[in-house]
Amino acid sequence: MSHKTPLNSLGFAKAPEDTRVVVAMSGGVDSSVVAAELAAQGYDVVGITLQLYDHGAALAKKGACCAGRDIHDARRVAEELNFPHYVLDYENKFREAVIDDFAESYLAGATPVPCIRCNERVKFKDLLQTAKDLDADCMATGHYIQRKTGPTGAQLHMAADHNRDQSYFLFSTTTEQLEYLRFPLGHLTSKAETRALASKYGLGVADKPDSQDICFVPDGNYAAVIEKLHPGSAQPGDIVDQSGKVLGTHEGIIHYTIGQRRGLGIGGLTDPIYVVRLDIENRHVVVGPKEMLATRHVRLKEVNWLGDKPLTDQAEWSIAAKVRSTRPPRDAVLRPLSETEAVVELMMAEEGVAPGQACVFYDPDGSRVLGGGWITRD
Repeated sequence: MSHKTPLNSLGFAKAPEDTRVVVAMSGGVDSSVVAAELAAQGYDVVGITLQLYDHGAALAKKGACCAGRDIHDARRVAEELNFPHYVLDYENKFREAVIDDFAESYLAGATPVPCIRCNERVKFKDLLQTAKDLDADCMATGHYIQRKTGPTGAQLHMAADHNRDQSYFLFSTTTEQLEYLRFPLGHLTSKAETRALASKYGLGVADKPDSQDICFVPDGNYAAVIEKLHPGSAQPGDIVDQSGKVLGTHEGIIHYTIGQRRGLGIGGLTDPIYVVRLDIENRHVVVGPKEMLATRHVRLKEVNWLGDKPLTDQAEWSIAAKVRSTRPPRDAVLRPLSETEAVVELMMAEEGVAPGQACVFYDPDGSRVLGGGWITRD
């Protein structure tokens, strides 16, 4: 009678020491805890940190990932726990796939989310391939999201701690990538648990602050980064109302985002006004009352679908949709136009839906992530 080897905690029918796992290490507390946990469980751990941009410029900056200090922190964790650690120079790839895309989207009047592009084009593509080249059985990250096995394969689910859920930033993960990825922190119910684990393993990063900003945008000053990449991009123009009447001037469209209310520099108006549209061709910042921000129909491109049946199998799907990372999912209907394009109809209008942001789909009755797409102009 043959005994079946039970599955280990990463889902493989072999001993942990015979299971190689590449851990994507940013130098922060989350990915360090993942590496420590897996090393403690006896896995064959290999740590990899990506150098994504010139960290000479970033060394002075606290609260962003992937800088020189973070590489040092990741290396130190690997030394303490005695597993190999590599730093890969992905500066060129990152600049082409993430930073240039960010700048071009911004110049086209969109409000991009570069962290999604980084996961999609760098971490879960090039880094994942590197893990396979190292003969790893899987790749683990410190993201707060859950991977579960369903009847048709791996599924993506929201993190147990909804306050830390990162599913919005991971909607473009493909089913094929999901088969290979592992997210050991997704079941934790609070950040305190993660920090407690970091202390348990004696990690020096246990009290390290979370990163807040986009890593290559110091102090959240997007316009300065874009001006540096595209000199002269901050060309002045007019601030106009819906009818085209000039209300004031601006120093460049890149300084404005849809839904913005402050800093418009227009006095003498009785009602508050908001940026409702950016007209790139005419260099106009179009403003209007709050109700002009309300949107119910959202056009999407580059849709990634994670449902069990093909997206185009049905004329419409009942979903919950999230149009900003900070907002809860709301009831909606998804209508596919093709395998990669769709329209989402929100049951209740949302304000400040902006091209370049993501719209992420969820199972309305559970925690499953069904994919998402990029919001585009009609």
